[in-house]
Amino acid sequence: MKSNAQTRHRVSTNGKQVTTLNNNNMKSSPASGQWGRAWRVDIWTFFGCLFVLFVCPILPLTFYTSCTHHECSLVDTAYSLWSGTLDFALPAVSGFAVRTYYTWIAFQILLSALPDIVHFILPRYVGGIQPGAVTPSGRVNRYNINGLQAWLITHILWAANAFYFKLFSPSIVFNNMGAFMVLANITGYCLATFCYIKGRLFPTHENDCKISGNFLYDYLMGVEFNPRIGCWFDFKLFFNGRPGIVAWSIINLSFASRQYETFGHVTDSMILLNFLQAIYVIDFFWNETWYLKTMDICHDHFGFYLAWGDLAWLPIMYTLQGFYLASHPVELGILKSSLILLLGLVGYVIFRSANSQKDKFRKKKDKCKIWGKSPEYIECSYTSSDGVRHQSTLLVSGWWGVARHFNYTGDLLGSLSYCLCCGGGHILPYFYIVFMTVLLVHRLYRDEHRCKCKYGEYWTLYVQRVPWRLIPGLY
Repeated sequence: MKSNAQTRHRVSTNGKQVTTLNNNNMKSSPASGQWGRAWRVDIWTFFGCLFVLFVCPILPLTFYTSCTHHECSLVDTAYSLWSGTLDFALPAVSGFAVRTYYTWIAFQILLSALPDIVHFILPRYVGGIQPGAVTPSGRVNRYNINGLQAWLITHILWAANAFYFKLFSPSIVFNNMGAFMVLANITGYCLATFCYIKGRLFPTHENDCKISGNFLYDYLMGVEFNPRIGCWFDFKLFFNGRPGIVAWSIINLSFASRQYETFGHVTDSMILLNFLQAIYVIDFFWNETWYLKTMDICHDHFGFYLAWGDLAWLPIMYTLQGFYLASHPVELGILKSSLILLLGLVGYVIFRSANSQKDKFRKKKDKCKIWGKSPEYIECSYTSSDGVRHQSTLLVSGWWGVARHFNYTGDLLGSLSYCLCCGGGHILPYFYIVFMTVLLVHRLYRDEHRCKCKYGEYWTLYVQRVPWRLIPGLY
């Protein structure tokens, strides 16, 4: 791969290797403040918008109908659809379901506003007021990080009700799944519409807004980068993490309760699924400060893609395995359970260690060790839309020297382990690994496009150093 920039390598006395570029001969430089959401919409992007806006909302209803009318058989569901006998009527929504759902949302908003005390109690946990990354306009937002505290309070209260107060059945989510699905979709559309109007008429930070001129794309991907109410309620952080991810482990517990009520015991597959997905959820909140540096916060604007996705898609489609097992119990046995557990843990270790390496390097630079060695990285810079030049680095050590998105590889291994908990009776629970593969591959292409726009020739050099995206030697 040819480059118009001249590469210069130097090794310092502590052994680290740093790669820099001689900018004098650079033909192009990173565009000022142009990274992030796309500015132009081609025909394929337009059709993609139509698919997400008008097809994706049908899938949760289809899967729900499959499990409630066709024993979770997608083949029978497809045949019913083909023959015109499929009942696509929306589930009934009771007043109790409405009160319960919006009480949940309000409770999570309340928890998000509380000052964090967990970081005073737990060593190495980082919470409280934390800075985010630099936005395209050069702004650095501050966030009230208290997700782990919210998760702990919620689950303590859930356990207190299940074992002592008994104000409602622990299987409440399963029993009202259809109604909650309808309410989540309505709320997701309302939130996306509000944020679009807010971004066009009264944005929080006008310089961080983007308008492509295509209504569907702007509605889908969002106009505002960080819509906020007041100083601390950040739409993106709240809806990405709460209420959906807090609900994830609660939903799984509800499914396990339903299985116990129906069959008199909880299967090893349900226990394993709850354990593996709880690891992911707790990890998310333990590392919520790290999450401020991820693609969701640093690049994505807040539109239908995140608003509806966080409220309707995540709590319904990410919990398909538990919903399936609640009425289709699977006993794996010690051998299969051990192998699936190993796969899930290996995926988690790769996912977490890759992200930890980048986070450690971001904080300590040359003072840290990665795999026992001083880090290797590419020195680079980019310009925000306010004209300020920022210095940055691209890590090429550890997992980030193996593949450019090896954290996604670990995430996919974990996703596969969730699906394997359901055995081989139906293909419906395996939708998750298919979806995650499509999501992460699409995300890595979006991420690389943005990095190319942001870092220019520096990114080209990084691709030369780390040629593989997910699987070394294959892709």
